[in-house]
Amino acid sequence: MAAALMALAASAPAHAALHFGGPLTQGGFIRGKAPAGAQALSLDETRVTIAPDGRFFAAFDRDSPASVTLRVTYSDGREETRSLAIAPRAWNIQRINLPLTASVPAADFWERRKPELDLIAAARARATPATGWQQDFIWPVRGRISGLFGRQRIYRGEPASFHTGIDIAPGPGTPFAAPADGVVVLARSGFSLEGSLIILDHGAGLNSAFLHASQILVTEGERVQQGQIIGHVGATGRATGPHLHWSLKWHDARLDPLLFTGPMN
Repeated sequence: MAAALMALAASAPAHAALHFGGPLTQGGFIRGKAPAGAQALSLDETRVTIAPDGRFFAAFDRDSPASVTLRVTYSDGREETRSLAIAPRAWNIQRINLPLTASVPAADFWERRKPELDLIAAARARATPATGWQQDFIWPVRGRISGLFGRQRIYRGEPASFHTGIDIAPGPGTPFAAPADGVVVLARSGFSLEGSLIILDHGAGLNSAFLHASQILVTEGERVQQGQIIGHVGATGRATGPHLHWSLKWHDARLDPLLFTGPMN
């Protein structure tokens, strides 16, 4: 599917040497090169970072609309827009004929949880000079896939939250690696849900999060290279068993790691 969508991107009408390619689908992304003289680039309302050599990265949320707009602003004030058709995905949806009965967490849980969420949000918002976004990503670990990105339950028409990453269960204590170059922006234990958590910034607004680790082998501010071991698989936090939950975000867009790596062979 990704190859066909890349072909669609390549066959779009040429516009002032604005080149890009990638899986034009919900949870997907594009990499490209901005035209000479481009001063600013945006995808709908999100600013897109342009590297000194003109390269850029942008991505589409799991619930992206069917059409988004890539806008280039030139140094002379001219603007150019490209409308991108984003293919819908057939998500794994389980419909349950029961009401959604979410338990209300106690006040002391939210007292503990809010600072955790603030810390995670601040880490994800941190910009670093990392260039891992330019690389072809690798799997952080190989093993049984126990949970796919985007799956969701709907209770009598009321949707529950969807799965925001991919779960890999290779066995407890298995080392896992950085899928691309990055800078460690968060590496701490004790989170209520995530347990021991690592967040890597890959640059250009793209970052990875790794949840439930049994051991963290990196420190905040450390630069890591693709393939470098950064932790061990565990079941810390709220986990039903040992596994690595790997999620990817570009700014606020939730992305499918499988589109970055391809199937696990």
